[in-house]
Amino acid sequence: MNQQQKTEAEAAAFRQLVKHFDENKDVQNIDLMNLADFCRNCLAKWYMAGVKEQGLEMDYDQAREAIYGMPFSDWKAKYQQPASAVQQALFNQREEAKKSTC
Repeated sequence: MNQQQKTEAEAAAFRQLVKHFDENKDVQNIDLMNLADFCRNCLAKWYMAGVKEQGLEMDYDQAREAIYGMPFSDWKAKYQQPASAVQQALFNQREEAKKSTC
């Protein structure tokens, strides 16, 4: 596989991940953080960094819109649910564990 083919395969995987997130709006960001230690917002930040590595400009709102498929404020109003006590407790435990290992 040459570099162009590798880049195209990686781009296809990225598009599929974004599509998968779009098709599973019921999966909350806190669930993603608790299970995988990243969420849609992390992906938006990584995307924005990749754009900037290309010498292009993109702000965080534009990056989140690329990942969420709509302005983040719209997605949040339509799909984000309040974190349950269990979700928040697990998140807090993971964050504390990270602090103790750094």
